[in-house]
Amino acid sequence: MASIMSQQLSTKVAQVIYRRFLELFQGEEPAPQQVLDLPFETLRGIGLSHAKTGYVQNVAAFCIEHNINDTLLLQLSNEEIINLLTQIKGVGKWTVEMLLMFSLGREDVFAVDDLGIQQAMVKIYKISPDDKKLVKEKMVKLSNKWKPYRTYACLHL
Repeated sequence: MASIMSQQLSTKVAQVIYRRFLELFQGEEPAPQQVLDLPFETLRGIGLSHAKTGYVQNVAAFCIEHNINDTLLLQLSNEEIINLLTQIKGVGKWTVEMLLMFSLGREDVFAVDDLGIQQAMVKIYKISPDDKKLVKEKMVKLSNKWKPYRTYACLHL
């Protein structure tokens, strides 16, 4: 849920919204059914946009429908998790990569679509930002030397 809430927001704003979300559940991470049991307007009231409120509910419903839990996710590869979770409306590859990095502790994730990582690599490696496709290709090529610890490189960038 935190990855959905942080999409296209500053870290500080995302943290405030996520804290408010957890407060709805006495500070604990809720079960998917608990999220679905909340009224739509309650979720909107913590600062989520209309679209993100729907996405949070989509994630909860998908988890119930597909019996997704931490035990299952820990058994899957990064690509399997990306393929599974990007089926959910509102969940893109970046969102799943954040889950892989921050919730599942995967050490070899390279979030090429992350704006902060892009900006840092453009600056550090003096990559011309003019062609976005070329920027991403160069980023991926550079990141290959960081395997199998690309998550740590992303955190430093």
